[in-house]
Amino acid sequence: MKLLVLGGSWFLGKAIVQQALEQDWEVTAFTRGRSGTHVPGVRPVNGDRLNPDDLKRLADHGPWDAVVDTSSSDFAPRDVRLAARSLARAAARWVHVSTVSVYQGWPHEPLNESSPLLDCPPDADESYGYTGADGSPTKYGFQKAGGERAVEEFFPDASVCLRPGVILGPGEYVGRLPWWLNRAALGGRMVAPGPADQRIQPVDVRDVARFALDQAAASGGGAYNITHPGGITFDEFLAACLAATGSTGEPAWAPADVLAAHEVAQWTELPLWRTHEGVWSVDSPRAVAAGLSCRPLHETVADTWAWLQADGRPVEHPRWAEHGLSPAKEQQILDALSG
Repeated sequence: MKLLVLGGSWFLGKAIVQQALEQDWEVTAFTRGRSGTHVPGVRPVNGDRLNPDDLKRLADHGPWDAVVDTSSSDFAPRDVRLAARSLARAAARWVHVSTVSVYQGWPHEPLNESSPLLDCPPDADESYGYTGADGSPTKYGFQKAGGERAVEEFFPDASVCLRPGVILGPGEYVGRLPWWLNRAALGGRMVAPGPADQRIQPVDVRDVARFALDQAAASGGGAYNITHPGGITFDEFLAACLAATGSTGEPAWAPADVLAAHEVAQWTELPLWRTHEGVWSVDSPRAVAAGLSCRPLHETVADTWAWLQADGRPVEHPRWAEHGLSPAKEQQILDALSG
């Protein structure tokens, strides 16, 4: 099997490359060469996916049985379209990493793989779309929906769109799980977003990588939500963080109205916390039927802490600094809960 990975030097792209090499696939990784490191054994090709000449040069390294695009999140639909058009002659199949944000109902209502999508043309530039007053829909969601259409234009019967919610695990660059782990390691009373029994559905990066490779080797096309079919309660999640770090810390459960009174930013100041009804109600029946298998999330938590303790260094990314409560703000909330 010959595989091209757009991206491939960090997090999901790196996990895909590693697993493909373990399966004795021949793997080419196309990156700008500015961040991360290539996995030994991969054939690296450096270039800019916005440069038509670089894409033409990349296509000359083919053909490939499949492309997996993990690097489209920062690109407009027309840029995704440029890559798909340039590589159509060199690849038989395209697996595109998208997002649950492409759905019209995200994150207000429960979703499945037949839910309606946001509308965005495949040749839209970075200005297309908008973010609603309450934070949804998002311009990001419009852009990613347009990217899906761009791929389908050139791979109409051989494109697969993967729509993950939140991806966690070793190598994470966003900083959601690492923040919770580092906070748990500090011990003491820690603000936790109630209710404790709220189920969340993040998936392990290694499980997403495995499913992406399965789809690269499959036939046909379609779209798959990638969310954990069982999930984990927030209480279980924090217990896993405390156990992994060997901490004696104790969650102090704060109702949503208390957090709102202290203007806690959902999704960032308390990572993974969001009150919208549909944010953790995304079903993935089609993916499960196609073989998606997700490990218990306490394993993801433990393995991420082991990676951090082994001097795990994520690729520097500005989103890392967005996550987490400041100690002063956390103490204010703890005081309010005690009062």
